[in-house]
Amino acid sequence: MSLQMQNITFVHPGMLWLLVALPLLVVWYYRTYKRRYPVLKLSNLAALQHTRSLRGRLRSLLPTLRILAMGLLIIALARPQQTLKEEQIKAEGIDIALVMDLSSSMLAQDFKPDRLEVSKRVAADFINKRPYDRIALSVFSGEAFTQCPLTTDHAIVKNFLAELQCGLLEDGTAIGMGLATSVNRLKDSDAKSKVIILLTDGVNNAGYIKPLTAAEIAKEFNIKVYTIGVGSTGEALTPVSRRSDGRYIYGLARVEIDEALLTTIATSTGGQYFRATSEESLAAIYDEIDQLEKTEMEVTSIKRYSEEFRAFAWLGLLLILLELLLRYTVLRAIP
Repeated sequence: MSLQMQNITFVHPGMLWLLVALPLLVVWYYRTYKRRYPVLKLSNLAALQHTRSLRGRLRSLLPTLRILAMGLLIIALARPQQTLKEEQIKAEGIDIALVMDLSSSMLAQDFKPDRLEVSKRVAADFINKRPYDRIALSVFSGEAFTQCPLTTDHAIVKNFLAELQCGLLEDGTAIGMGLATSVNRLKDSDAKSKVIILLTDGVNNAGYIKPLTAAEIAKEFNIKVYTIGVGSTGEALTPVSRRSDGRYIYGLARVEIDEALLTTIATSTGGQYFRATSEESLAAIYDEIDQLEKTEMEVTSIKRYSEEFRAFAWLGLLLILLELLLRYTVLRAIP
């Protein structure tokens, strides 16, 4: 029987005090050794002074076997148990929709390597911190669609997130379309808390749904919207046109984010607007949202015990049997 010496408790720990008696028993044994065994006196033992048979050496180990056996039986009497802990987690999860801007300006290089790659990386870290929530992913540029519906399979969400790239959709910034698409994914949810995190780096200039109209719809369905404006201040190296082979031509362009609109969207739904000017500040924003939207969890601990005394008892009995067998057979003393 294998026994891992961790998480071990004793039902009767007081029995372990009997182990203190073992050293006293050893002292008593050797002090009374000569009285228990007869001594044969010879006139001269000089010839036998440096000789001792293997049988004699082994016989001196018999008391050690008995002491070890008694120690093991005492431990068995203390009844060691291994604690096997289980947890049952009941989580009141939050439904979260991530909305990512895929307009060409997200390739601006004021973030390294660019805004999109940094946004994807930080969003993936945020997903890792929400193990009990359902998460959806929507994207937009000149139009919008759902990349991944609500799911608790976060590996799939992160796979979709990692594959995002600019140029898949008609270029532009349809904030209202992106928000409305994510609202459509959350409106039928029965979760107690529904949250949208919308990330963009521009000004609404496309789509047939106005951003404030989408915000009103979100409010009607009790969906809280957090908005994040991504981009440094001043100018940034940004795609300004595209070659026939699909590659972007970069040039300096002014960073323009409609912060007033994003603030209105957030505050009207009970959320907040954040501005990220670096990867560090974007990570801090996601951390703050993570703290603001805590998942309620009820954790029930269940403890099971595995009885481990049998191993000690059987080993102790085996040593006693071995000691008796040796004492009265091959190591028997002649009276």
